[in-house]
Amino acid sequence: MLSCRAQNEESSARKIIALLDEGKTVAYASDAGTPALSDPGSALARKAAEAGHEVIPIPGPSAFAALLSVSGAWDKSVVFEGFLSPKGGRRRTRLKELLETGFGFVLFESPFRVLKLFEDLADLDNSRYVCVGREMTKLHEEYLRGSVAEICEILRKKAEKSEIRGEFSVFISGKKSNYRVNY
Repeated sequence: MLSCRAQNEESSARKIIALLDEGKTVAYASDAGTPALSDPGSALARKAAEAGHEVIPIPGPSAFAALLSVSGAWDKSVVFEGFLSPKGGRRRTRLKELLETGFGFVLFESPFRVLKLFEDLADLDNSRYVCVGREMTKLHEEYLRGSVAEICEILRKKAEKSEIRGEFSVFISGKKSNYRVNY
């Protein structure tokens, strides 16, 4: 078993390709989602293919696909953005660009920055429909649906009680709407 994570993906890829060159079969699995969707794996897949080895996907968990399937999204096109920059200016600039595309988009966010993400979204367009998945497929799985303003308020209340925990997947509709969810 070899560790292949963001900090060592290039060197691990070389070791894994050496195993493939020896005729061994290798499987890559991520402990947090689908390889290459905000998880390491893309460099390994690219380098293995460039070295002439067959790279075959095995369907598995993907927070992106899981969130879309329960979001109630009505967008025809959806962009996967993953994690935005932790730097406020860069994050806000990219959010503005994404909102202007007219496409729905999916972000990943940590519990330490999710409230700031929603505060930035609320400043840019507080009426967009969003669906937030927290700890998806795990024991404390939770979904929040509503406008940016509604979810921002829910997260503020959770933050006051130190109840923001877990990893977040966030769908933001590309279409402006007065969509209303009954809780």
